[in-house]
Amino acid sequence: MKKKIALVTGGYSGEAVVSYKSAKTIYNHLDKSKYDVYVIDVRTDGWFFEDAGGQNQLVDKNDFSILVNGSKLTFDAVFIGMHGTPGEDGKLQGYFDLLGLPYTSCNAATSAITFNKRYTVAVAAFAGIHVAKSVHLFRHVTWSVADIARQLRFPVFVKPNNGGSSIGMSKVNQEEGLQAAIEKAFGEDDQVLVEEMISGREFTIGVFQSKGEVIVLPMTEVRAHADKEFFDYEAKYQGKSDEETPARASEEEYRKVKEAAERIYRAFNCSGVIRIDFIYNGEKQEPYMLEINTVPGQSDASIIPQQVRAYGWTLEQFYSALLDEALIKK
Repeated sequence: MKKKIALVTGGYSGEAVVSYKSAKTIYNHLDKSKYDVYVIDVRTDGWFFEDAGGQNQLVDKNDFSILVNGSKLTFDAVFIGMHGTPGEDGKLQGYFDLLGLPYTSCNAATSAITFNKRYTVAVAAFAGIHVAKSVHLFRHVTWSVADIARQLRFPVFVKPNNGGSSIGMSKVNQEEGLQAAIEKAFGEDDQVLVEEMISGREFTIGVFQSKGEVIVLPMTEVRAHADKEFFDYEAKYQGKSDEETPARASEEEYRKVKEAAERIYRAFNCSGVIRIDFIYNGEKQEPYMLEINTVPGQSDASIIPQQVRAYGWTLEQFYSALLDEALIKK
């Protein structure tokens, strides 16, 4: 009998537009001979399932069920295709845990920690991973540009502490630009991270677990176009970057990034697929972790699908492996 899978997408943040693109790819490549797939759109005005007649039906949040042809339908597992809150920060994961529903992402605790960039680098540093020096700001706590400038070397990156897709992020080359960049980041979040820039090549790498084995995918090098100072939203989603998969890297560079990625996956007790961004500093010959994405993009042009294909798998195989791993837990 085919498993009934809820593909959850949408979300409450500006990243919802990216979520819909990911969900489309996931839906198109889920093996329909193994799974009956129902797309659940989580929005601020409600959680909806579009029925066969094109009508939006409300999801019953008491047990996460829907009505299909007048009959209640519950799910065997959830495929999370949502970036940002509440699908990437642990809120939905906690809800599904209460219901006893398995899902394809990291657990609630890991999702909450990794969604907070400052807590992520703190845990990674404790696990022996190289990270950039940073200052953590809270909206309700007094801070000054002069104090930050004394603690960090320029250039720095200023970014909302929670969230992804580089929304609200700025590169600041000198103290004079810091105030405006911090205010911009506070427009997206109540916490802001100011982080020293690490020079080097930018690598990103996917890691997932299948049949109890941690698998590290081929590495991608990301190069923003000359008119972009860093890998921002336009570079990620509007074609303003070049990506090479697999990356042209030495055996030593690949080994160090791969070892760091696997260590991170285990240290954070990850599940499903994650993508970890690194800067490889040529002077120190070491990878520095930037952040962890626990629900990485899955649009056709996204990095994880590129890496899966370079690994020699189809997306059908990959998504089946993620769901099978989730169902084993049930």
